[in-house]
Amino acid sequence: MGITQQIDDKLRTAFAPTHLEVVDDSESHRGHGGYQEGGESHFNVAIRAPAFADMSRVQRHRAVHAALGPELIGRIHALALDISS
Repeated sequence: MGITQQIDDKLRTAFAPTHLEVVDDSESHRGHGGYQEGGESHFNVAIRAPAFADMSRVQRHRAVHAALGPELIGRIHALALDISS
């Protein structure tokens, strides 16, 4: 299973989002630091979930990182997050 699918699965399980979009944006970073051939190094994630309603921006980011876990986060060079309730 690829990283894109792992991100999607973990976030759906952790937050039951009303909207989730995980985009592998690696190709647009070709030639830049952290790029790896084959992609799955740079991601844009848009997630909407009621679970984020009472969290600050920092708490939301920490919650997403915790849900993904250190092993998966360690395999990602860049993760852009658009999070709301």
